[in-house]
Amino acid sequence: MKGDIRTDAVSSSVFVYTPRNISISSKNDEEAEIQHEKIKPYTRKWETSVMDTIDELKLVAKKEAAGFAHKCDVSYDVPAVFFSTGGYTGNVYHEFNDGILPLYITSQHLNKKVVFVILEYHNWWIMKYGDILSHLTDYPPIDYSGDKRTHCFSVAIVGLRIHDELTIDSSTMKGNKSIVDFRTVLDRAYWPRIRGLIQDEEREMRMKMNGPSLSPSIEPQLRDQSQMKKPKLVILSRNGSRAILNEDALVKLAEEIGFNVEVLRPRRTTELAKIYRVLNSSDVMVGVHGAAMTHFLFVRPGCWFIQVVPLGTDWAAETYYGEPARKLGLKYIGYKILPRESTLYREYDRKDPVLMDPESVNQKGWEFTKKIYLDRQNVYLDLRRFRQRLVRAYDHSFRMINRRASIQSQ
Repeated sequence: MKGDIRTDAVSSSVFVYTPRNISISSKNDEEAEIQHEKIKPYTRKWETSVMDTIDELKLVAKKEAAGFAHKCDVSYDVPAVFFSTGGYTGNVYHEFNDGILPLYITSQHLNKKVVFVILEYHNWWIMKYGDILSHLTDYPPIDYSGDKRTHCFSVAIVGLRIHDELTIDSSTMKGNKSIVDFRTVLDRAYWPRIRGLIQDEEREMRMKMNGPSLSPSIEPQLRDQSQMKKPKLVILSRNGSRAILNEDALVKLAEEIGFNVEVLRPRRTTELAKIYRVLNSSDVMVGVHGAAMTHFLFVRPGCWFIQVVPLGTDWAAETYYGEPARKLGLKYIGYKILPRESTLYREYDRKDPVLMDPESVNQKGWEFTKKIYLDRQNVYLDLRRFRQRLVRAYDHSFRMINRRASIQSQ
């Protein structure tokens, strides 16, 4: 939208007032609409069920004289981007795929000179993603429904552009921006907080030791893996369904191979900067298919992502995480479990389609996929089989670490 743009939260409308020289057949303001459209500013237009839950916004073009009914309370000399944080917000995959990434795609070319106007505004969402938002806009966001003032702009983009699952089509972006550029934004967004965490830890350690300052900041060690002789492997642990039941044995195996191992158990309330810190310092990330695999975005390009793929999740694992991870530049391995590695093996006859032909079960509908494969399945890894993938990732990571160490020592 371009022109004299004014918000009206009471009527869930955004008006644009046109110059008087545009002819209007009626003099009645209500009938003086040149154009009237409706939009639900959420990206998953193809999913009727979730779109039915999204608040609707009216876009109305009127003649200039009608604008006197809506005086500006706040005026801006930068564009607005309107979008909703409703829908599947609350699931980290959807928060990035349907929200944060499309927001970057839609607004990055404005170089932070943009105001975000948010429908279905959540304070917790602002807190969770504030670090990223601060690198996309110089202005505080507007709670569209909660702020009844009339906000005025000359340009507005209503809704967000989405390209594909957790990725960016650089051919459509100004400056050919890619998913790697988005990850650079994440890096800039989270490092100030990470530095603060490091300083807090150093201060706490000094208090415990009651001694002089620690050696120079450990931040370079987190950023530069060349100072670590062993590759670091991070296991994203799950509770409930799709958990690795022999996780302790997996940790022991990885340590025997030569990894430094860290088990990460993120909660819904865990600060993203803390998760980023752990994964950004890793060489290999391992996890079972699920929304938490979205955190592959926090792994540095050139490192490894091993996704354990339970029965019945082949397509989703590849589409939502495998292919996007490769586009980011990660070395991706999809470990498809055998029926005997699934807890479903103990519940069904060995010739049952649930075990032998999951695709036929999935074709019955999403409710079957969710009930059987997502909600009722755990994993017991065949560690002899899984070991091959770990060794492959270890050998490559070890060579890269020591190659960097050799170059830096010269």
